[in-house]
Amino acid sequence: MCQHHSKADGRTATGAILLARPEAGRSPTQPAAMPQDSGKDHVQVLIKDACILTMDNQIGDYACADILIDGDTIAAIGSGLAQCISAPVQTIDGRGKIVVPGFVDTHHHQFETALRSSLADGILSGDPAQPEYPNYMERILGRLAPAYRPEDVYISELYGSLSQLDAGVTSVLDVSQIHHSPEHTDAAVAALLDAGRRAVLGYFEGQGLACRYPHDIFRLQREYFAGTQSQVTLAMGGEVYLPEWERAWQLARELGLQIVFHCVGGMGSQAVMDDLISRGLLRDDNLIIHMTGINQPAWKAVAEAGAAISLAVPIEMAMRHGTPPLLHAQAAGIMPSLSSDVECTMTADFFTQMRCALTLQRGLVNELALEGDHTFAPVSAREVLQWATIGGARALRLASQTGSLSPGKQADLILLDSEALNVSPLNHAPGAVVTLMERSNVDTVMVAGRIRKWQGRLVGVDVPSLTRKLEASRDYLFEKAGLARVLF
Repeated sequence: MCQHHSKADGRTATGAILLARPEAGRSPTQPAAMPQDSGKDHVQVLIKDACILTMDNQIGDYACADILIDGDTIAAIGSGLAQCISAPVQTIDGRGKIVVPGFVDTHHHQFETALRSSLADGILSGDPAQPEYPNYMERILGRLAPAYRPEDVYISELYGSLSQLDAGVTSVLDVSQIHHSPEHTDAAVAALLDAGRRAVLGYFEGQGLACRYPHDIFRLQREYFAGTQSQVTLAMGGEVYLPEWERAWQLARELGLQIVFHCVGGMGSQAVMDDLISRGLLRDDNLIIHMTGINQPAWKAVAEAGAAISLAVPIEMAMRHGTPPLLHAQAAGIMPSLSSDVECTMTADFFTQMRCALTLQRGLVNELALEGDHTFAPVSAREVLQWATIGGARALRLASQTGSLSPGKQADLILLDSEALNVSPLNHAPGAVVTLMERSNVDTVMVAGRIRKWQGRLVGVDVPSLTRKLEASRDYLFEKAGLARVLF
């Protein structure tokens, strides 16, 4: 079945002949037809002859095997599945592809999509010694965020979601600190639903007299999240710097919602963590973002509480959050999840997140080793891929649905092109994904069995039209905030 991966096919080494003779059975001018009605009940799709990284330690990985998808669910994984199927099945050729679970982003401020790269040289908060550095707290949250209308929230949320789908990120926690009114909130929910991927709406604070945070959580729960089948679910933002944070935490626990908050060194977070720990408020329903500048006893308490953590490694390094606490997490025995944070400063694709995490962790460990300290082991590419998939799913309490390619879970998966110029020849699958690939290698994306990207193109998305709307929103926001766009 899979001889092409292990047996020479007789091709000559002469470049001119290679260019003139495409491989038998693969015509670049006749792409395969996309399976129809994928994700619908009783529609079966078979991915054949692919390299599979399941991220499920009980199942393991496959050099060449099949995945059977029944409706929205992974039905089976193994070799020769086509011979065992009696019902009609549509097939996807997996030759030359690596199949992995969709990436899971545990912290993304999607409402800022219209502000992409506008703070590329900025830092988190103002520095009196370096006033020339633009900072996020003043420029983004202080000037631009108050200008948002509901329609601005909608287009940024939708566009950012689709962009990540294109890059293979099938699940996200949207940290939407833009709930200025119930209408802003409704726009965020509508965009997440329209995007058609798995998402957790992080109901955070807003600004202005019309803001109903945190009490609008009851309306949200009633109107949008009363059922159990939606791909979009709800979490409570519980920033401990807000006057009403204790009430927000109380409401979240009454409703059984996860509580998410930022924790950044240099901004009083150590004292906050010590207070939470001493009062017994830190529990397994907490997701803590960044955790920079926090001492090891607090890390031990986080581990004992069973709380999850979200690291945004490129942002933490670029915006002066503090050194990403990869070694603290390792010492505490906590598997981190990865997140993109803010696109006003850095891209939201997960190849960037994984590569930064891998190189920083190994750089820190290697430097210690050169000094004679062998306390920490360098992380592997496979481990970082786990952080980006099953680690993220666990952090968002979605591991029963996604994060690994396991029979019975939702079919959230991506097919990555391992025969592209930047990857071929394939020698080590996790290494290829983490150290070589980029969003251009994302060939096909499925969410709950539904094909959202097919052979390099998003399905059913009018990108030029959405781009014009995003540009119009950007122009309005900068004008309303009284800020000039500095193109150079």
